[in-house]
Amino acid sequence: MVREVLAEVGLTDLLDEALLLTTELATNGVVHAGTDIDVNVVADDSGVTVTVTDYRSGPIEPTTLTPPDEMAEHGRGLLLVDQFASSWGTSHDASGKGVWFRLDRHGKSAGTAERGAEEPPPVASAEVSEEDVEATARAAERVSWLIHVNDELRQRLTLTQLLSEMLLRLCEVVGAAGGVVWLDGGDGPVALARQGTTGTAPPVRVPLPLTLPDSGHLEVFPDRPAPPYWLSLAALSADRMGLAIETDRIAHTDRRRRNWLTFLAEAGELLAQSLDVDLTLALIPQIMVPRLGEWSAVHVIDEWNELKLAAVLHTDESKLPRLKQLLGGAGAARLAEARSGGAVVPLPPPLEGVVVPLTARGQVLGTLTVGRPVDRTHTPDDITILEDAARRAALAIDNARIHSDRHQIAQAFQQALLPSALPVAEGVGFAAEYVPASTGTDVGGDFYDVVELSGGRFSVSVGDVCGKGAQAAAVTGLVRDVLRVMARDERPLPRTLELLNHTLLEQPEEGRYATLATALAEPDGDDLAVTLYLSGHERPLLLHADGRCDYVGSLGTAVGLLPNLAVNPARLSLRPGDALVFYTDGVTERRHGNQLFGHSGICRALRPLGGYPAKVIATKLRTEVLNFSDEDPRDDMAILVLANET
Repeated sequence: MVREVLAEVGLTDLLDEALLLTTELATNGVVHAGTDIDVNVVADDSGVTVTVTDYRSGPIEPTTLTPPDEMAEHGRGLLLVDQFASSWGTSHDASGKGVWFRLDRHGKSAGTAERGAEEPPPVASAEVSEEDVEATARAAERVSWLIHVNDELRQRLTLTQLLSEMLLRLCEVVGAAGGVVWLDGGDGPVALARQGTTGTAPPVRVPLPLTLPDSGHLEVFPDRPAPPYWLSLAALSADRMGLAIETDRIAHTDRRRRNWLTFLAEAGELLAQSLDVDLTLALIPQIMVPRLGEWSAVHVIDEWNELKLAAVLHTDESKLPRLKQLLGGAGAARLAEARSGGAVVPLPPPLEGVVVPLTARGQVLGTLTVGRPVDRTHTPDDITILEDAARRAALAIDNARIHSDRHQIAQAFQQALLPSALPVAEGVGFAAEYVPASTGTDVGGDFYDVVELSGGRFSVSVGDVCGKGAQAAAVTGLVRDVLRVMARDERPLPRTLELLNHTLLEQPEEGRYATLATALAEPDGDDLAVTLYLSGHERPLLLHADGRCDYVGSLGTAVGLLPNLAVNPARLSLRPGDALVFYTDGVTERRHGNQLFGHSGICRALRPLGGYPAKVIATKLRTEVLNFSDEDPRDDMAILVLANET
């Protein structure tokens, strides 16, 4: 039908394109729509318009006048329509959808006759041979094969292999001797794919549709002057090649950015795990090298407000001395510029790199310097990654400093709650051991104290305040200070405990109480007479000189818990070689699996030490308790030994 119409109006020069496009649209309608089709052909003196309509049921979606995705299995006829037609579009009605295209004679617009009005149109034969139909079908099939690489094959091929496949198909379809695909990323053209030979006739050259800064072109080499349709087919193939290159670039960029995000997340997690300032500073260059540069250095602002080199790393350790010299000399001005300006500053040769300020919480802590990678300069993406990494590093440094300051405060606070030294007296031995459960910023609630009184007497106390942290430490200090003041004021222990109980109950924070073991020791000939008061505390162990063990004392009420305080004094005598061992519950509750160290563990550890000095007894008990388990202590441990060393 198309042949007959075009022959009738004398447009046989448009016959090949019209047959190709009509065949493709008819195939799409039958195969993909699955309905009957209607073909409408309208010709005039300057061109022909063909509309192919299918009758697919269901809602009609709006269609934009753009070619479909070349990756899709359907609609490939529109790619040919877009390439060869003078114009094309779609039409819709209630029963179906149509695609139309217009082919105009070259150099003529629609409605302009190529011949004079008086000249009768030539008449061509309307007969269509079977050979012509088969040739047209083969041509349509080969053009479809030219532009479409199925998904399964595409996924198995690299970009170079895919471009080589596309180039090979183009050469076979047009009969070219060979071809080349060129890509220029800014460093000069590079052949991504090459087929066959260069041929003997002038090449057909088509640009690749790429986004800047990339550019490229496709060259096809004929053995004789190329016919006009070569340019159209080459342009069609170049479009597909350009799209493949752009898709690969986008995928590569996406993978690269995902890798950088993973790198930054892992770097941030690694830095966050370190709360030691020196370790954090040492980690930063190791994270940067060699991923972001050949070398890296960290400078921090010291107490004199000067930049001081804190850590440096180079892939070649032999170059470290020279690098340090350059950083302190030629690079010093650039480091100061980055510090004061708060922005990235480039480093000229011989250093070659960038300086990024380390800023956390609005304060500049120093600078991060990174040398360029071995094979390239830093790209804008590299700078962005460096700025992000510098922010994470600065925050890690600041957090480590804050933790260090709090740790020092906690240690100082803890030391303030313990006596700086125990009294030294003739015939009386004192020894203590303290093991905190936390080495961080928490302050424990366990304490011990010995106050020397007149007449060779001593006030001894061991306590455990409920809770941990600053509030528990405040209560610990309160309890310790009240006991010290009352003891120096010669107040009787029962009255001291009663006043302390009222003081704790008056505190605004509820639930703050303490268990105490207090005693008054005084000489009694060669013995030591001890009056012992237990306010909810563990009973101390009396270790006899012969190794016998007795737990002594009568339990009373913890201070700060109830308005009425029960005080049950117990009196005992320490003979020469005897020792009274006080401890907190961190000792008895030391755990190994399901086993506790317990009171039996204390006896077992100390029984062989009957008659030994106080220092030996305290040290031995501490060692046995810590060796009982491989785990860190879960609770503070305080040990105080009072021994008759007469």
